[in-house]
Amino acid sequence: MELELVSIEKPEEINFVLGQSHFIKTVEDIHEALVSTVPGIRFGLAFCEASGKCLIRWSGTDEQMIELAQKNAQKIGAGHSFILFLGNGFYPINVLNALRNVPEVCRIFCATANPTQVIVAQSEQGRGILGVIDGYSPKGVEGAEDIAWRKNFLRQIGYKAG
Repeated sequence: MELELVSIEKPEEINFVLGQSHFIKTVEDIHEALVSTVPGIRFGLAFCEASGKCLIRWSGTDEQMIELAQKNAQKIGAGHSFILFLGNGFYPINVLNALRNVPEVCRIFCATANPTQVIVAQSEQGRGILGVIDGYSPKGVEGAEDIAWRKNFLRQIGYKAG
């Protein structure tokens, strides 16, 4: 078995979700879940089929996001993995519950805009995702000023009231 780090290629501000599912129906069901949860959502989705033709199945509403999903799915190449890129102004927090409720979705590895590396294992059978490195390591523990900033920030962007 060999291990490989696959860096996700994307513009800095773009959010994505990396997960694992179990069935070819994943692409259509995730698409339906997204458009019914967030009207007007812009996204691209790619799913690595793990049997049969073993194709990268895809869907989406935004050509640039579809291209990012296809490109990164090819680089990862792990069976039954999916990668979803969200267009500017759309965030994982708005779709994660809908994704988790898709019957085919088994696991979410990450949902982030951070620089991300995917840890992939390669065997004679194929490839699988072991985990991810999402962003950077902590530089310390927040203090009172940092707590005040965090609370204020969440209220400024509308995720907390008052």
